[in-house]
Amino acid sequence: MSPLLVKWKKSDVKFEDRFDKYLDPSFFQHRIHWFSIFNSFMMVIFLVGLVSMILMRTLRKDYARYSKEEEMDDMDRDLGDEYGWKQVHGDVFRPSSHPLIFSSLVGSGCQIFAVSLIVIIVAMIEDLYTERGSMLSTAIFVYAATSPVNGYFGGSLYARQGGRRWIKQMFIGAFLIPAMVCGTAFFINFIAIYYHASRAIPFGTMVAVCCICFFVILPLNLVGTILGRNLSGQPNFPCRVNAVPRPIPEKKWFMEPAVIVCLGGILPFGSIFIEMYFIFTSFWAYKIYYVYGFMMLVLVILCIVTVCVTIVCTYFLLNAEDYRWQWTSFLSAASTAIYVYMYSFYYYFFKTKMYGLFQTSFYFGYMAVFSTALGIMCGAIGYMGTSAFVRKIYTNVKID
Repeated sequence: MSPLLVKWKKSDVKFEDRFDKYLDPSFFQHRIHWFSIFNSFMMVIFLVGLVSMILMRTLRKDYARYSKEEEMDDMDRDLGDEYGWKQVHGDVFRPSSHPLIFSSLVGSGCQIFAVSLIVIIVAMIEDLYTERGSMLSTAIFVYAATSPVNGYFGGSLYARQGGRRWIKQMFIGAFLIPAMVCGTAFFINFIAIYYHASRAIPFGTMVAVCCICFFVILPLNLVGTILGRNLSGQPNFPCRVNAVPRPIPEKKWFMEPAVIVCLGGILPFGSIFIEMYFIFTSFWAYKIYYVYGFMMLVLVILCIVTVCVTIVCTYFLLNAEDYRWQWTSFLSAASTAIYVYMYSFYYYFFKTKMYGLFQTSFYFGYMAVFSTALGIMCGAIGYMGTSAFVRKIYTNVKID
């Protein structure tokens, strides 16, 4: 048997540029991609301008009407037709229903946003796509390191809402996202082991992830919770909360919180769904995603659109004298995840060639995790922006 001869040819391509042959600029930097970013950016400008104009004009009229009512005597004020968001000033800062779950979700959403921001910035600086698993390792490390963010925002919100079981809230906030991700991954892992697939996660990796949750995430979350309760846990609302809740009047069907929640996610999803196609293609197909500058722009656009939409939804809700704005603002922004998950069904049936129990469970399981995490992040962003808006409008109005 003759020996095999191997000839080496000198390449003029630099070592750091040799991975570029595996990238696909014609796909990711296509004109449609640029047009979608431009379209989303123009939608943001239009939406911000529209929201600012409507709210500024409407709020100016509201302030003028309320100041005119202040000049009336008591009898004229009683006979007057009072309506609007000022009437619920004694209930608007009432603690939300199920404050423990609500504060845990908001804290987790703030942490997911911090993780997304940091990982995208790192990916823009370093070429994480050149090494397999480097993106996932970076995300796990950043998630563990940003656990105090979860504890701070969740713990301070729970304290401001008068919560007493802060240790339970800390545990729920710390393990909410890890339990969801690990539970889904372990379930899919059992199916992968049954099919003898190479995607099966080794037992040692499972133990390592559990150790990170208990010995890194939990202590850092405790530190953040203590800081949040002590630094910003005092309720400093601009209005006093009434002892007896005000009855919520009847309103038209499209002003109900359930309708607002269903419609609130349409515009945020519309601003990101083109980018979802590129992300899905890189995750479920053979493409390598490397245009993280686009992803950063889309994240900024998503945040702005989400805040604008939830502020408008909350204003209409308060104007209908319904003070249940906390959950409504969170869920109306989080409903973006429902539309993303519905889009994943379209992508599965029309853009992939997957079949069988393992591939189907793998796809829809991890898409459910991605959509849920995106929904929690959008919900927290929407709530934080709306909370600042509500505090601002009630600070500027004179309350007896």
